[in-house]
This record gives sequence, C-alpha cells and structure tokens, in this order.
Amino acid sequence: MIKSWLKWLTGMLVMVLVVGLVLVAAAFWWIHQPLSNGTRTLDLSIEPGTSPKAVAQQVAEAQVAAGACVSPTLLYAWFRVSGQSRQMRAGSYEIAPGTTPLRLLNMLVRGEESLRTLTLVEGWNWRQVKQALAKAEHLKPDSRALSDSELMAQLGRPGVAPEGRFYPDTYSYAKGASDLALLQRALKSMDTHLQQAWATRQPTASLKSPEDALILASIVEKETGKGADRAMISGVFHNRLRVGMLLQTDPTVIYGLGEAFDGNLRRADLRADTPWNTYTRAGLPPTPIAMPGKAALQAAVQPAATTALYFVAKGDGSSHFSSSLDEHNRAVNRYQRGLKTPD
Repeated sequence: MIKSWLKWLTGMLVMVLVVGLVLVAAAFWWIHQPLSNGTRTLDLSIEPGTSPKAVAQQVAEAQVAAGACVSPTLLYAWFRVSGQSRQMRAGSYEIAPGTTPLRLLNMLVRGEESLRTLTLVEGWNWRQVKQALAKAEHLKPDSRALSDSELMAQLGRPGVAPEGRFYPDTYSYAKGASDLALLQRALKSMDTHLQQAWATRQPTASLKSPEDALILASIVEKETGKGADRAMISGVFHNRLRVGMLLQTDPTVIYGLGEAFDGNLRRADLRADTPWNTYTRAGLPPTPIAMPGKAALQAAVQPAATTALYFVAKGDGSSHFSSSLDEHNRAVNRYQRGLKTPD
C-alpha cells in the first residue's frame, strides 16, 4: 500500500516537473517570438499612471489594428512574472516589426522612447525658428496659436522678446511632445551659456549687462563669415561703443526691415529709421537680431585687443580691419569695388 502510494506520488511529481519544464520552455520560446509578422511600425503612447494591465491591453489593441492577434492576458502575465511590471515608464514608443515580448518589456522599463530631433541653427532669427517648429515631425504645435508676448509669458518671461533667446543646438523630443517644452529647454540653455560667458567677460568690455552681451553676440554672429574673425569684429564694435560711434552694421538694418527685405540692401534702407537701424541710432539695438552660438557669446565678452574701428568683407569669408577711415576706404575700393589701390 505504502509502496503503491509512493509510486503514485513519484509519478505525479515527475509529471508536474515535466509539465513545468514544458511551460517554462514554452514561455521562453514565446517571449522571444515577434508579437506580429507585420511590416508596420506601431505607435504606443503610455500616459503617466497607466497600469501594467492597461499597457498590455493597449499593445494588444495596437497589434489587432495591424492585423495581428496578441493576448493581453498573456502579455500582462509576462509583465507580472518578470517582476518589472511596476518599472515600466510612461512615454511615446514605437513597436517596430519583429519586436518580441522580451524586447518590448526591456524597451518600456528602460524608457526607450521614440525620439525625433530638431536643430536650431546659429544665426537663425525668430521667424526661422517658428518655421522650423512648424515643420518638425510629430511635434505638437502648442505655440502656433500664441502671440510672441503670450508665448514668452507661457515660458515664464513676460515682457521679453523671443528674438535671440533660444540656444542654437540639436534637441531631441518624444513624438507628440509640445513645442513649448522644447522652447523652454532652449531658453534655459541660452540662459546657462550666457551666464557662463558673462562670468568670463573682460573688465574693459563696453557692455553693461548680460543683455548687452546677448545683443552684441547676435550681431557678431551675423557679421562673421570666418570664425577666426569673431573676436576682432567684437573688438571693432566695443571700440565704437567706447568712443560713441554709430555701429553701422548692415545685419541690424536688414533685421529692422523684416520681411520687406528682398535680399538687396539699398542706400535708402540705410536711411530708413527703425529701432534696429544702427546707421541712424546710436548704441546697441533694443533686442538681439538672431540666435548667437557659444563662440559668438564668448567673442562678445572677450573682444580682441585692437585699435580697429572698421572692417570690410574681403570676399573669401574673412574681413579686413582698419584703424582709420582712409585705410578703410582703400580696403572698400580694393575688396568691394575691385579697384587697385596703393599699399
């Protein structure tokens, strides 16, 4: 009797062990199989606070929409058995063809969101930034309905113009992210870089505030054809500010013309008074005219030691610098008008 019972018990234990091994093997096989055999990449958006069970249901529904059949119960069981179900992160994800349950869980736990990038280019003005935002893929255009003043108020800078306030860099964002969130990051990045530059300013610099540095840096950015000339160009403007000369820089005039500028700067444009016309108004313009990069910010606060008061483009991207008007006029004749001048 006892032997029969032990034999039965042993048989049952063997059977349970075999069944368990089969189930483990089946589960191991399943988590390494693609959720579907389709060719479409599916979007999965998980809101904060979504339960693991609801995530499994979302994945299953997305697969059904793609013509595949995935059991939400089985998927949820996998999430639970893994011990990582509570570690899954909210976000915007892409389920690529061939994604397995194991890969899906790892992706959700690590927060490997589907990201896009947007590059803000040094020297761009605010109008160009808005155009780039409008064209950005999967970026929610929350700023589109806002005026410039409303937008800056949303970003915590009421009364501040948006021009030049955003640091030129490449920003990554999740699909469906707000363009306001991206602008907030770019705004804070510019604040950081401007503060760092201002902390290294030369004591003799003709600037009264970080705001002045930002404005001058934007002009240096637009005036520079060759990076090596930035500090010299800044030096010229510092010298002019120091002795009270008009800055007389074309990019500020062009900025003041706005969309009316047709690519050809005329003498009449230089006489057309706007707040940004540095041929008619002394000192720095009221706002930046573009987004300066790190090098331009640094040049603005660390100008080259020079006596130059003038510069003219040489046609190869570099500039010729002059300390006197006579020398400058000769340089203009040589480089701009193609006239032979005595050395």
